[in-house]
Amino acid sequence: MTETSKPESDLPQRCGLIAIVGRPNVGKSTLLNALVGQKVSITSDKAQTTRHRITGVRTVDEAQFVFVDTPGFQTKHNAALNRTLNRTVHGVLADVDLVLFVVEAGRFGLDDAKVLGLLPEDKPVVLIANKLDAVHRRAELAPWLKGMQERRNFAEFVPLSAKKEADVTRLFKILKPYLPEQGWFYDGEALTDRSEKFLASEIIREKLFRLTGDELPYTSTVVIDKWEDEGELRRISASIVVERDAHKGMIIGQGGERLKRIGSESRQELEHLMDGRVFLELWVKVRSGWADTEEHLRSYGYE
Repeated sequence: MTETSKPESDLPQRCGLIAIVGRPNVGKSTLLNALVGQKVSITSDKAQTTRHRITGVRTVDEAQFVFVDTPGFQTKHNAALNRTLNRTVHGVLADVDLVLFVVEAGRFGLDDAKVLGLLPEDKPVVLIANKLDAVHRRAELAPWLKGMQERRNFAEFVPLSAKKEADVTRLFKILKPYLPEQGWFYDGEALTDRSEKFLASEIIREKLFRLTGDELPYTSTVVIDKWEDEGELRRISASIVVERDAHKGMIIGQGGERLKRIGSESRQELEHLMDGRVFLELWVKVRSGWADTEEHLRSYGYE
């Protein structure tokens, strides 16, 4: 990484890597998108939606925040996919300057405790009590917070709702002093280090999960087969990879209706993201056991 353009402020530049960690479904991706100010990580109610190390960048005055969204730690299954995801999280934690440990405000379960136990002792950890808007009686948070402070000496405690802009703005002010004084890693306008091709595959995967609900196991992925730029038009051909023929039927749906809807919603979001026309072609392919073999995982872009 190289240092880039100086901010207008006379204050010294700050820049640091910040990991966002927590069990699945605590709102990590929603928080990352709110911090970056644009969607860079997909969200759905299905656990384990995020599978890659996704970097989001936000530059505020003299400080550049480089956020790393991670997969939720997997504590239940030992498939190759889950081992790969957990390795990704460990790799991220070794590199960062600061850790945001995200939990649901007022809740702390066994899976949260397992994640907390894996956090490095030599890094400052900020406790993010997310989904504050779902807590009906704020007075109940005080004893919960006392219990949390007994679990670890957190650098900060920040109750918030990732969906409230004022809460996100406040978080930047709290985090800034923890960033090292050093040059920025990215251009001041940068929002993510991920390519358009990667974001396209993630958006299709998000629609896939949202429109299949709990029917489809999370062992399905999306591969971009072809990408052609023709002026303002992008021609994209992608494969949805599943493990069984039954899963293929679920995705295609009656008369192909569900696959058409996945394609239509993906195309609309891609056109908005890329500010241009998109022609999207989707196929569904069966690859038995892909999530259980390291070779398949690497070929599909898993680190």
